[in-house]
Amino acid sequence: MGYYIFFESYLYLFLLSSLVLTITKLKGEPVEDQLVEIVERKGKGHPDYLADSLAENFSRELCKFYLRHFGRIMHHNVDKLEVVAGRSEPKFGGGKILQKILVFFSGRATTSIDNLHIELEKIATSSAKAFISKNFRFLDPEEHVRYVVETKGGAGNLTDLYRRKGVIGANDTSVGVSYYPLTQTEELIYGVERFINSNKFKEEFPFSGEDVKVMGVRIGKRLELIIACSFIDKFVRSVSDYLRKKAEIVEAIQRFVEQKSELKANISLNAADRPERGIDGCYLTVTGTSAENGDDGAAGRGNRVNGLIPVNRFICIESTAGKNPVNHVGKIYNVLAKLMAKEIYEKSGVKEVYVRLVSKIGQRIDRPLLINVSFIGKIDEKEMRNIVGKVVESKLNLDFLGKIQKIIINGQFELF
Repeated sequence: MGYYIFFESYLYLFLLSSLVLTITKLKGEPVEDQLVEIVERKGKGHPDYLADSLAENFSRELCKFYLRHFGRIMHHNVDKLEVVAGRSEPKFGGGKILQKILVFFSGRATTSIDNLHIELEKIATSSAKAFISKNFRFLDPEEHVRYVVETKGGAGNLTDLYRRKGVIGANDTSVGVSYYPLTQTEELIYGVERFINSNKFKEEFPFSGEDVKVMGVRIGKRLELIIACSFIDKFVRSVSDYLRKKAEIVEAIQRFVEQKSELKANISLNAADRPERGIDGCYLTVTGTSAENGDDGAAGRGNRVNGLIPVNRFICIESTAGKNPVNHVGKIYNVLAKLMAKEIYEKSGVKEVYVRLVSKIGQRIDRPLLINVSFIGKIDEKEMRNIVGKVVESKLNLDFLGKIQKIIINGQFELF
């Protein structure tokens, strides 16, 4: 593996031709053993999650269009998307939408090739409507949402990266970060949101909306679980009915938590409720998302690549949604970091693994400027070097990057 330089007991450095790989043994406690842990997850009806999803769906459909018509994915980055809230009037027994939600597409994409004009507006709107129809029961993509598409052609220097001979270069100087394993708290926060938004839950509690956000604050073995969950107004008859239904959901979540975790959880559902204020003191929606009335969303503000916002961890603000899967390292390196951290953890037996990859714009995507693997735990130095080296070689090559590209386009990899 090239030559190896030993610095200190906690740092190694490899030089693999132009590739710099460092391995760092971290000092301190794993997050699982720390006194305080804070974790958040935004669920699929949250405006930020909705923005991420619409941006990513647009990118996937663009990829499929480009492949069908030109045999390759053309330059695009449609990660700039806003969900601008509408206005609604929820009422017990059913309210109405007063002003539609606005989905605003911007970003950049290839608009024409060989005199063939690409109908970006049609692809954007149809991809958004398809996602909304599939994931929301009461949000109508025609009646409740309007669409403005301002996606334009890409900058010349970035689109030129696609036209250069040889391996496509990174289109940004960026960072990808992930880690493994999840803590008990992280698994629980993720699981609670997925539980509330599961088909089975919606069948049992049809009055629960898709807009769910879960915040977990663990202090020692005690967990404060703060959950926001929209209610569908047409299923709720009164304040007392709302409170009864709310208690049913809390009870179901409590049972789920007790089955999945040893932590002692205190559950707060819709903590801003003030029932003495009548309907205004209840979290009611017409459609199941707060985007219908005053809560905006933006792509990139949602969960990181492992589906969480983990405050105790190494994370970066570079999001994955809407970026092209060919050479936007903001997407590719986050996915790579997640896969590499998991495999290194499973093969090494250490307590925690973190992977950080840094790109240099224009440089080959299979040759990051830096790879840093950090870990907590005991392991023989030579064994760790061998494990990390083999994982890097197996993942950081064009064949594997091509596989990642395909699973992203097919929606088989969770990005947020």
